[in-house]
Parts: sequence; structure tokens; C-alpha cells
Amino acid sequence: MTISVSTRQVVGPEDAARRNTQALRDGFVIEELFRPGEIILTYSHLDRMIVGGVAPVSGLLEIDHVAETGTERFLDRREAAIVNIGGAGTVSVGGRDHALGFQEAIYIGMGEGVLGFKSNDPAEPALFYLLSAPAHRACPTVHISRDMVKKVSLGSAEESNARTINQYVHPDVCESCQLLVGLTMFEPGSVWNTMPAHVHDRRMEVYLYFGMQEATRIFHFMGEPNETRHVVLKNHQAVLSPGWSIHSGAGTGRYAFIWAMAGDNMSFTDMDKVPMETLR
Repeated sequence: MTISVSTRQVVGPEDAARRNTQALRDGFVIEELFRPGEIILTYSHLDRMIVGGVAPVSGLLEIDHVAETGTERFLDRREAAIVNIGGAGTVSVGGRDHALGFQEAIYIGMGEGVLGFKSNDPAEPALFYLLSAPAHRACPTVHISRDMVKKVSLGSAEESNARTINQYVHPDVCESCQLLVGLTMFEPGSVWNTMPAHVHDRRMEVYLYFGMQEATRIFHFMGEPNETRHVVLKNHQAVLSPGWSIHSGAGTGRYAFIWAMAGDNMSFTDMDKVPMETLR
């Protein structure tokens, strides 16, 4: 079994404004998350968020000790959320199995022990997307079915951004320390996410784009509102967003994305909206 971990240091707005395309990608884009039979983790110094992809095929993959956390076990001082965006599979938490179908999730509280991952069918393997942040107390582990999520409709067809936000790890769904996680789906013909843009200096965010055709691309906009940059992303790529940066994108075809946040508060609506005339 292979677990690979990369570390991303914090990039400030002045530095980001001077970076070329490859340097922006080096600082913010997670190019590869899912490799068959492996666990790939990215440790970000933005609120110590860990972003990972677990892709079991025929055997069991486990996360126990991750040296970058400085603890004996991965979850000793952390909470985690896992969303399955592949075939049916099982996540074991401290030896207890939880079956996860497509777009089902599980929130895992601090101190829960070893995590195990299996696919039900190697021909249709599960793809487990993992988010983890430091925690200060133990919250109950909760299996989150698609029926449990809180749905919020936003946008309009006229603005090409009609979408439904499915809130998975959210105070109205399950208790957590600082993680907030959701999945956004679009109405046919809508391509814009999170526009008009906003920032929230109280917490960081990470987007995972998925559900895309091979040739589909996302033009993801980032940077300070008056000094924007962009990166181009394909299916199963993620992008880190510091509190000072906007995070918005448009796709050339149908897509969905999972957003996750960690930081100072649990209020989903805590954001500083950016007027369109401010964007540069």
C-alpha cells in the first residue's frame, strides 16, 4: 500500500500576483488526487487542511499514522469528512464499517482511530475524497446519506448560474468542530459557480471539480478582487483558496464541485461579497 503526502506552504497575495501560470499551479492546484490502489494526501498550511484522494481497487487501504500531523495516529487531534464520488464502497472507522454509495459522505470525529477503505467491485471502484482539519473536541461520527443533506437553491438561468448547494457537513446536518463540506450541482445550461464572487478572511476553502468529460475544462478564478488570476482545471483536480482570494469558475461543459472550508467560524453565510465593478 502506498501513501504519498505533499506539503503546500502559505502563499501571500503579493507573491501570487507576481507568479506565472506554473508557479500559481505549484502553490494552489492539486493536480492528481486519485491513483488506483493508492492514497494521495496534500497537507496545506492554510488552516492545516489535509486534502486527499483514496482509490481502493481490489484490496484494503488504510490511513493510520501520517508523519506530517505530528501525532501517533492520523485522527488523534483531527476530524475528517469523506465523500464518495465513485462506485460503491466501505469506509471503516476504528473497525466499524460504513457503506458509502455514490455522493454519500461520512463525518468522522476526533480520535476515532484507523481509517480503512474498500471498493465493493474492482470493476467500478470507489473514489473517496477526504478532507481533514484540526479539532479541539470529539464530535459523533455520522453517515450522511443523500436524503440527509440540506439543499439550498441559488442563481438563475439568466445569469448562467442556477445551482443547488447540497450541504453535507453543516450545523443543520451534523456536528463538527470547524469543517464545512458540501457539493454543488448545476441546472442544464448553467456554467458559473460562486459569481458574483466573495472572499472570507475568516477561513480557507478548497474546491474539487468532478463529473466532467475528458475534454471539459474549468476556468477557475482566484486572487485578490482587484488583482485576479486564473488556472485551468480538468476532472478530479482541486484548487486551494486562501481567505484573501476569490474562488469562482466557469466550465466549458457540465461539472460539479465539492467545497470544503476550515477556519474561525461555522457560519456558511459569513462572506464579504465583491461588487462586480471591483473585479480586475
